[in-house]
Amino acid sequence: MAVGVKPRVKVPKTAAAGDVITIKTLISHKMESGQRKDSDGNKIPQSIINTFTCDFNGQNVMSVELHGAISTNPYFQFKATVPESGDFNFTWYDDDGSVYTETKSIAVG
Repeated sequence: MAVGVKPRVKVPKTAAAGDVITIKTLISHKMESGQRKDSDGNKIPQSIINTFTCDFNGQNVMSVELHGAISTNPYFQFKATVPESGDFNFTWYDDDGSVYTETKSIAVG
C-alpha cells in the first residue's frame, strides 16, 4: 500500500433535479513509474493509480484507465447530471492492489 494516499472530492451538497454539476477529485499519490532506483540501486516497483471510477446510486458516471505516464497526484474535473438525491462513490485502484474510496452525498430538492 502506498504511503500517505489521501483522496479529496468536491461535490455540491444540493442541486435541483436535472442540474448539471461540476465534480472535482484529487488523490495524493506519488505515482511511482517503476523506472527509478533507490539509493542502493534497486528498482523501485511501479505503483500508480491505474483506474478511477465514479458511480452515482450504483450507476457508472465515469471510468478512466491510467498508465505509467500519468503525473503525481492525479486530478479530475468533470460534469454530471443529477436526477435525484443520492451518493456519488469514487474509487481509485492502485497497482499494488490497494483500493481507495470516498463517498459524497447530494440532496436534490
